[in-house]
Amino acid sequence: MVIQEKDGKYIFGVVKVGDKGQIVIPRDVRKQYDIKPGDTLMMLGDDKGVALLKTELFQNIINQAMEGLTK
Repeated sequence: MVIQEKDGKYIFGVVKVGDKGQIVIPRDVRKQYDIKPGDTLMMLGDDKGVALLKTELFQNIINQAMEGLTK
């Protein structure tokens, strides 16, 4: 089940945390964000919750910021 909210925000449903603290990323999420087995994800958070970000996207952001510093 995927509910698309405005501004590119989604509700993908509910997942359960297992005994080892693991979750299964729903198929619709993996498809939407092109998450494949072996991908590395960064977990970010604040006082409202957590988010997962593919590390390659984060690395691209860092690279762009570093280019701006060296110019």
